[in-house]
Amino acid sequence: MLTLDPTQSLLLVIDMQSRLLPAINQGEQVVSNLERLIQSARTLDIPVVYTEQYPRGLGATTPVLAAREGETVLEKMTFDAVKTGQLLALAGDRRQWVIGGCESHVCVLQTALGLREAGKNVYLVSDAIGSRKPHDREAAIARLAHHGTEILTTEMVIFEWLGSAEHPRFRDLLQPLK
Repeated sequence: MLTLDPTQSLLLVIDMQSRLLPAINQGEQVVSNLERLIQSARTLDIPVVYTEQYPRGLGATTPVLAAREGETVLEKMTFDAVKTGQLLALAGDRRQWVIGGCESHVCVLQTALGLREAGKNVYLVSDAIGSRKPHDREAAIARLAHHGTEILTTEMVIFEWLGSAEHPRFRDLLQPLK
């Protein structure tokens, strides 16, 4: 299935941590787009899972994006979150992994490749990922596309989750898109 299905999707927010974000190129835009994705996922009852790379050193997820009660935060030391041995179980029977976060060329890349190796459908939200250097971000996008990851934008994800302007939550999600 190429089109995103909200009943099959999971949003994975990778390492959006307070001490890392000031160094991320266009970090405010990445945070803004992830905020829109998280709000949309919550509105549509799509699970949101967070990872935090070495939170003792890099801090917790930035408050504006922080997990709510019932959402999972997976602390890790590995760059590929799949290697924690816990990530895949968090999806249940959901097959579509929608990914955003930092850094594009390290944890986002390695986790997406790990998910692809595990046979998962991976959807990278290109305007909701960041790196310190733009070239690293672009190289990660190119490599992931080469290895079968779908490349989308925030609005593409939200409108695919909705499927129609007749969706009962369309108006709820329209405001964050403006």
